[in-house]
Formats: sequence, structure tokens, C-alpha cells
Amino acid sequence: MSGEVQNDEGETAGVAVLGAGPAGLTAAYVLALRGASATVYEADTTVGGIAKTVVYGDYRFDLGGHRFFTKLAPVKKLWEAIIGDDFLLRPRLSRIYFHGRFFAYPLEAKDVLSRLGLRESALCALSYFWSRLNRARAKEETFEDWVEARFGRRLYRAFFGPYTEKVWGIPGSEIRAEWAAQRIKDFSFMKAVLNILGLQRKQVTTLIEEFHYPRLGPGQMWEAFQTRVEASGIPVRLNHRCNAIRHHAGRVTAIVVESDGVETTSQVDAVLSSIPLSELVLSLDPPAPADVLAAARRLRYRDLCLVALIIDDEQPFPDNWIYLHDPGTRAGRVQNFGAWSPDMVAPGTTCLGAEYFCFQGDDIWEMSTEDAVALATRELASIGLVDPAKVIDGTKVQVPRAYPMYDGDYRDAVLTLHGYISGFENLKTFGRNGLHRYNNQDHSMWTAILATLNHLDGTEYDVWSVNADAEYHEEGEMVDQLLHVDLVGA
Repeated sequence: MSGEVQNDEGETAGVAVLGAGPAGLTAAYVLALRGASATVYEADTTVGGIAKTVVYGDYRFDLGGHRFFTKLAPVKKLWEAIIGDDFLLRPRLSRIYFHGRFFAYPLEAKDVLSRLGLRESALCALSYFWSRLNRARAKEETFEDWVEARFGRRLYRAFFGPYTEKVWGIPGSEIRAEWAAQRIKDFSFMKAVLNILGLQRKQVTTLIEEFHYPRLGPGQMWEAFQTRVEASGIPVRLNHRCNAIRHHAGRVTAIVVESDGVETTSQVDAVLSSIPLSELVLSLDPPAPADVLAAARRLRYRDLCLVALIIDDEQPFPDNWIYLHDPGTRAGRVQNFGAWSPDMVAPGTTCLGAEYFCFQGDDIWEMSTEDAVALATRELASIGLVDPAKVIDGTKVQVPRAYPMYDGDYRDAVLTLHGYISGFENLKTFGRNGLHRYNNQDHSMWTAILATLNHLDGTEYDVWSVNADAEYHEEGEMVDQLLHVDLVGA
């Protein structure tokens, strides 16, 4: 800890909510509905976490393209009530760039056959049938095992393996099968290929043709949540980082928060946390046991650099986003923010966001803004997405801890941390980073709702089991009943 220390232990913050992303603000919203005393602490200077909107001159952009789509009807109702007429319904258009060609996404039979050809499609089918015949003997411990067992080695090596290694920075043999089971079960390319080959006819839940999106980007939603929460008497303190969580006899008693170099200590009734699970555990005072600290340090995160290019062209391409599966292109995906919402860009222009998945310290992370803009311009020009002469400006944004990693150590580490945290009577953790789980916004909100209800009502909803596709509909039917009030407060 550093900086000046002010001892304000006479002050009571009520419930301390750590983090003002989608999960933290949802927890604060539920507390507000119940009339609870609370304070939200956010280390960043704005709300929204990775779902915030970044403002650069006349342009607004999104750190990854946050669609608002959910099967949870009450969550959708809440989104609509919070943001009103600024909740746009947008058409979905996206493609995949693969081996020098653009494929429609979701794939269309005529598109695939004309690009992959009958021979390659047939070889993928044979590989698939071989994998199905041998699946009973196959181990499914890693991402590579899981995909090969279900879809064949040829499709894995040609498509899933290279792109997955670009995204995560480690081989598919080092990524746990849980990530594949959670995220790829509905991956459009895979099931579209199987549909084309006549091997899969199940409706794919992610292949939606339209989605909702705030007029000024996803951060507009979370800024509206902030306004609602603060109007209910729960302050959201930005630029306030929690440095320590003090505890005694299985209860959290106080938190130490730093802002502008000054540390302040406040007593708390409870802590509801959406900050990274490892950070939460490492901030405990007195420290956790050695094995728990070691588990916290084993958790890893994939970082992100987004390079925004301002283009003097209203529509360099029509897609909302394009996946860049080409191994010769370092960027993993490119967003077209003008296609998400025209109000995010200046008239007659657009803003593109090239996403570079990396680790802190990698060359792209350390690269100057000027060099990063030049790199993104070259790459997108080389595959025909932009005319370099029309790139008139650009910037780079570093996004630390963007994605929790499912590497070989994560499973045991999370189990250890879960077991230890559950021993605290008044400490709850939830959200993507709080559970070290790759949740979308709606599931992050749902875990926040459950965790907050567990605190308020003494219930024992299993926050750690959220994000199983089979439970999606049942969850939606339960939300209003669990809250005992309407989510929108009507």
C-alpha cells in the first residue's frame, strides 16, 4: 500500500460493492430496490468495465462489440426500462476471413461449397465420422480433445486450433475442455458447417439476425444504471481502488480504498465483489493461507489492445464485425462501430476497432499508438477492408484482464478459491472476473442478482453454477419471483 492514510473506521459504508461493471452495478441496483445502504467502488474513471464506451473526439467505440441479446426476459425488460428509446434494434451482419476469403457468418451452403470446395467439405465429413466412431475412447480434458472428439481433427487443425491460439496465446492442448463446452457449444461456424454437411440440424441459439444496442454504445446502459443507483442513494465512487479487505472470525469488517494517493478505511456490513477473483483474495487482511494465495496467483487473464481507426468512408464494409481467422493477420477481429450505431461516429465517416489479443508486456501491448495505428492500417488494407489513404486518425486502448483464461491450472485454483471464499459469512463474489468465468453481460447480471439475494435474504443460490444452456429458460422464469419485486421497480 502506498500514499497517505486516513483512518476513518468510524464511517460505515454499509454494503461495499466492488466494481462498477455490469455485474457490480446490477448488484447495486438490487440493493437499491430493497432500500439497502451501500456504496459502489470502482478503480476506473468511468463505469462499465470492459463494456464501457470509450470516447475519442467525435467518436465512441466499444471494447469488443457488446451485443445486448438474452433469453432472460426479465433482464431484457430491465435493459429496455433503463435505457428507453435509446435501445436500438440492430441487424446483425458478420463474416469470417479465412484463407484469403470471406465467408458469410453464419455460413451458407453455397458460400462454403464455392470457397472450400466439395473435396475439402468431404474430407471434413470423413474426419467427423472418424471422430464419432472413436469418441468413446477419446479423452476430453483439453480444448483440443473436446473439439476433435466432436468435430474431427481436420476441422480443428484447419480452423479452430489456429484461431483459438491467436485469441488465447497458448496451444489448444493447454486450454481446458470447460471453455469449449461453455463457449463453442453454440459457435456458429461449427454448427453451420455441420448443417451444410448434413451432420447437425439442431437450431443454433447464437445465430440471431438482430440484437439490441444502446445508441451511444454499451457504456450508455451502465451510465444509466449509475444514474438510477445514485438517485436511490447509493453513491458510485469512481477512481476508488480497494487495496485491502479486513476480516475477523469469518466476517469482513472493513475495506481500505485508495483514491488519488490517499487511503481511506471504512467499516462495512458486507462486501459484494465483481473485481477479479485473484485480486479479491490477494487483498485480504490478514492474508489467506499460503495454498490459497498460491492458487490466486495461478489464475491468468488474457489482455487486449483495441486499435481504433477513424476512416473517411461511411461504409468501408457493411459488417458489424469480422472474425480474422487468417494466421497471417495478427488482429483477431475487427468492429465497424458505425454499423453498430450511426450516432457513435461523425457523419460521412466511421470508426473501426481492430482487436489484438495479447499479454501485458507483449510487443503490441508496449507498442506506441502511432505504430499500432500503422500496424492495424496495414493489416486491414492487406485483406481489402480499408483504403490506407482514408485512415485519417486513430488511437490505441489497453484493456488489462479482458478475459479469464481456462488454462491447465485454472480449475483447481478456482476450486481452492471458491472453497476459501465460501467460508466468509458476508463476502460474495460474482460476475465474469469475480467467478473467473467467461460470462456474457446477461449472465454476469444474473450472478450478481443471485449473490445479492443470498446476502439480503440468506438464500443459498449457487452462483457458481450459472451459465449452463439447459438452465437458461428456467432462470428467466425465476428472476422476478426471487427478487420479490419487479426488476424495473414498477
